[in-house]
Amino acid sequence: MKNYSFVFTLEDVDKIASEFLCVTNGLKHFAFFGTMGAGKTTLITSICKILGSDDLISSPSFAIINEYSSEAGEPIFHFDFYRINNPVELLDIGFNEYCSANAYCFIEWPEKGENIIPEDFIRVDIQVLSDKKRRLSFKI
Repeated sequence: MKNYSFVFTLEDVDKIASEFLCVTNGLKHFAFFGTMGAGKTTLITSICKILGSDDLISSPSFAIINEYSSEAGEPIFHFDFYRINNPVELLDIGFNEYCSANAYCFIEWPEKGENIIPEDFIRVDIQVLSDKKRRLSFKI
């Protein structure tokens, strides 16, 4: 496994999202850890746009999942587990079926469902360094 770490400003998020997709080429399952306001949704939005989605990308805080389409018409699943009270709720919404599809899956607040998330998900950490700077780190 190799460790990756990128320091970026919020203005550079598109560049970092592009680098992230290059480095993770072929991998599709990601769990984004970070505090409130760290930039998880901002980064996922940029990644989805680079994948060619012209859908309105937003945090699925209340819906738990949003589905977007890539430029090729493939589904992209964006989860937000912030409002999950019990990991069993994820089974009720068919989380395993979403994960078994050959589609991009991005999870915000994965710590709320860690026992349910398949092992193939890559842990991505976003750390706030200052008002404008973030550190993105992961290993693959």
